[in-house]
Amino acid sequence: MKFLHLSDLHIGKIVNGVSMIGEQRHVFEQIAGYVQTAGPRAVLIAGDIYDRAVPGVDAVRLFDDFLTELAGGGTAVLLIAGNHDSPERLNYASRLLSRGNVFLCGVPGNDGKMRCVTLDDEYGQVNFWLLPFIKPSSLREYYGDAEIDGYSDAVRTVIENSGIDFAARNVLISHQFYTGAGIELVRSESEIDFVGGLDAVDAGILSRFDYAALGHLHRAQNVGAENIRYGGSPLKYSFSEWRHDKSVTLVDIGEKGNLKISALPLTPIHDMREIKGPIDGLTSAEVLREAECEDYMRVILTDEGDIADAMGKIRSAYPNVMALDFENSRTGKESGYAGYEAESVENVSILDLFSRFFKEIKKTDMSPRQEKIVRELLEEAGNDK
Repeated sequence: MKFLHLSDLHIGKIVNGVSMIGEQRHVFEQIAGYVQTAGPRAVLIAGDIYDRAVPGVDAVRLFDDFLTELAGGGTAVLLIAGNHDSPERLNYASRLLSRGNVFLCGVPGNDGKMRCVTLDDEYGQVNFWLLPFIKPSSLREYYGDAEIDGYSDAVRTVIENSGIDFAARNVLISHQFYTGAGIELVRSESEIDFVGGLDAVDAGILSRFDYAALGHLHRAQNVGAENIRYGGSPLKYSFSEWRHDKSVTLVDIGEKGNLKISALPLTPIHDMREIKGPIDGLTSAEVLREAECEDYMRVILTDEGDIADAMGKIRSAYPNVMALDFENSRTGKESGYAGYEAESVENVSILDLFSRFFKEIKKTDMSPRQEKIVRELLEEAGNDK
C-alpha cells in the first residue's frame, strides 16, 4: 500500500509581510499531481493545517479546494490537528466527512483513545492511528489515576490504552516534538519552540509502529530510525530554512517489516535565498544576469560606509526582498539594526531611518505596501529623501 505523508501546511502563513497563499496553492497542485501519478491509497497530513487557530477566508477556501482535489479520485485523506490549529474547529463535521473518505481528527476520542482508520491491500489490513497534538493537562479527565507528568507520559498513556495489536501493520499520525538521546534534529525559526524542551517526547515510544508519520518540525528528517519521520513543511517559512529541500514523502508498505520510503520534490514559485556582500557587487549587472532576482531574499550588506536608501536600492534589483541586514566592523555580527552612530544620521535618508526603526520594533521589514505608504507620506510632507 502506498501513501503520501505531508505536514505543517500552515495555510494562510504570512512571511515578513508577504502572504504565502499563492505559493501554497502552487505546491498543493504539485502534491495533487503526485496523487495522480504515484497512485497512493491514502494521503496523511500530520497537523498544522492552518497557521493560526482562526484562519482567514482565503486560507479556508484554499484548504477546501485542496481537500476536494485530494479526495475527489477516491484517495483516503487522514489528517490531524497540530499545535497551530483549533482542534474543535478542525474536528467539525468529521463524522459526516468520514463517509466521503476524509478522516479528520482534531481531538482524541471521547474515551481519550486514538481513532483508528483501517484500509485494506493485498496483504491484509493497515491500521492508521490518528493522534492529534495533545498536552498532558488535556488527558487528565480521561486518565485521572495515571501519572501524566509530561508530554512523554501523555503520548505513552494514549498509545498504551488504545488497544493496538502490534502484530498487525500499524501507522501512527502524530504532531509532537519527538526526540531522544543521540538524536540530532534540525529545527527552524518558524516553529514554536517550548523553553527548555518541555514539549519533548521520547521517540522510543514509537518504535513498535511500522511507520510514524510525524508533523511539527519543518525540515523533512528521520528521528533515529527510517520508519519514524517528520514530513516537513511544503514551503520554506523562514530564512533558517533557505538551504532546505522541500518534498512530500511517499511510503510503500508491503508485508510486515517491508517498507520503502522516497522523497518527491516540491518546487515553489519563488525560492527563498540569502545573499551577502557589498551593495555595489550584489546589484552589479554581472551578478544580476546570473541571479534569480525574483526570489524571496534576505540580503546582508557588508559595506563599511553608510548607504542612503539601502532598501530602495536593493529592492530595485531584487523586488521580492524580505529582509535587509548589515554585517560589518561596527555591527560585529549579523543584525537587523545597523547601529549607526549619531554623527552619521544626517547622511541617512528619513525613509531608511524609519525602515530601521520599524524593523527594530516589529522585528521584520516593512512590506512593499507599507513602504509605499511611508514614501507617499514623506512626499506629502515635502521630504521624499
